Amino acid sequence: MEQKIKELKKKANWVRSQVLEMIASAGKGHIGGALSCTDILVALYYGKILRFDPSRKDWSERDRFILSKGHAGTALYAVLADLGFFPVSELRNYGQRGCRLGGHPDKRVPGIEVDGGSLGHGLGLGAGLALSAKMDKKDFLTIALLGDGECYEGSVWESAMFASHHNLNNLVAIVDRNGLCAIDFTEDCNRLEPICDKWRSFGWEVTTVDGHSFEALLATFKGLRFRKANRPLAIIAKTIKGKGVSFMENNPSYHHAVPKGKELEIARKELSWNPSKELQIENV
Repeated sequence: MEQKIKELKKKANWVRSQVLEMIASAGKGHIGGALSCTDILVALYYGKILRFDPSRKDWSERDRFILSKGHAGTALYAVLADLGFFPVSELRNYGQRGCRLGGHPDKRVPGIEVDGGSLGHGLGLGAGLALSAKMDKKDFLTIALLGDGECYEGSVWESAMFASHHNLNNLVAIVDRNGLCAIDFTEDCNRLEPICDKWRSFGWEVTTVDGHSFEALLATFKGLRFRKANRPLAIIAKTIKGKGVSFMENNPSYHHAVPKGKELEIARKELSWNPSKELQIENV
């Protein structure tokens, strides 16, 4: 297990490095929110939690993962490319004219289930997929990753109410609770606490997890497919926006800001990334 955790940390560092280079090269992107959810994505995709097959992108038995906080798409692109859904070399063209890797996920990109970017929609789409699985007697999971600022959207709570009404125990919402929205700290802008109680009041089972601890994430995720509760699950993942780069961490500016010059070099150093070398890491 210790070796596995070490490999996952190495993979997460690689993903963060790719996010940095994609956004720096394009001159645009949402780096803070991508870095905060990187460990969650790595745990799901490399921790043998999600069921998928890059060689069969439309495999009917695959689990459905929805990045509802679509502005963090760079992190998901890096994961999908590394797993073989499309070439890693394509990451270098992120945000450029003619490239399919845009600022928000597009279902034309292999491995992307739904278009993302309009906040508040992912959970509703996930609830529909989960209900269809129940009706068709399919055992795939549907997991939606939401931002905490996204939970300001009324459509999130409409979907939460729908999901509990239909007893969708095959639906999981992971909230990236980094405490920041686009312009401010959530508790100063429009407080969300007590967020766990809010989800419980809508009929969901709720748990919390350290969103940067692979030990904790894997322990929380490993039982998702075998839950006994007859209701959906909300996982509140406590994270740090801009995780991995000191001057970005908990910095509201790095929702939209793009590191340049000295800042870019500092970020590369902290992530131990040399852009002149192609970094290839074996899948774990």
